[in-house]
Amino acid sequence: MDTVAAVRNRILELCGQREISINRLATLAALPPSSIKNILYGKSQNPKIVTIKMICDGLGITLSEFFSTPEFDALEQEIK
Repeated sequence: MDTVAAVRNRILELCGQREISINRLATLAALPPSSIKNILYGKSQNPKIVTIKMICDGLGITLSEFFSTPEFDALEQEIK
């Protein structure tokens, strides 16, 4: 799994846990729905950390909580 897929999976997981839609997340995060959908549908291959921080703010979690999962811990180095 690559980093972009891990970010996408984490967003979907958090929305599922909170039973909120992507459009609701966009509202909570003060982002256009297209920004989140671009991450989820693979159009954005390098989401900005500020965008991820806004998603975290909308969900009421820290960046540390977002990235603190076994999925992120198991990622291989991007540069080899």
